[in-house]
Amino acid sequence: MVEKKITTKIQVLAYTELNETEKKLVDLAKEATKGSYAPYSNFHVGAAILLENGVMIKGANQENAAFAGICGERSAFYNAGANYPGVDITLVAITAFTNGDFVDDPCSPCGMCRQAMLEFEKNAKQPIQVLLVGKKAIYKLNSVADLLPLSFVDF
Repeated sequence: MVEKKITTKIQVLAYTELNETEKKLVDLAKEATKGSYAPYSNFHVGAAILLENGVMIKGANQENAAFAGICGERSAFYNAGANYPGVDITLVAITAFTNGDFVDDPCSPCGMCRQAMLEFEKNAKQPIQVLLVGKKAIYKLNSVADLLPLSFVDF
């Protein structure tokens, strides 16, 4: 038997430690939660992405009674793919709002979002940095691949 160990480097930061661009993206992700439609889960996810051309795009989760909605991360990524084809994503910020406030600890994307985001990263042939935002801390990862080390797509 061979055993392998998988590790992920995560920087734990305060909002004040972010650069100005990162702060703007975090603020936009928080603003994006206001566009969420989550009457069933009451879990409002906001995502904001930075394109290589400097454009920032936001997305929010959208639910429906058939439970066939879309998460905030994919909402933002698919928006970018549809409206800015060929323009790579360099950074994403993700946050969640529930029970009247933003979550204390950073919330990580679901598996479906991780896979979708990873395909954008693969197509860009460069890492997309990730900021997972909570009130107590912000987790910074160097690549979407760090969220999904055993991905469905062979790299």
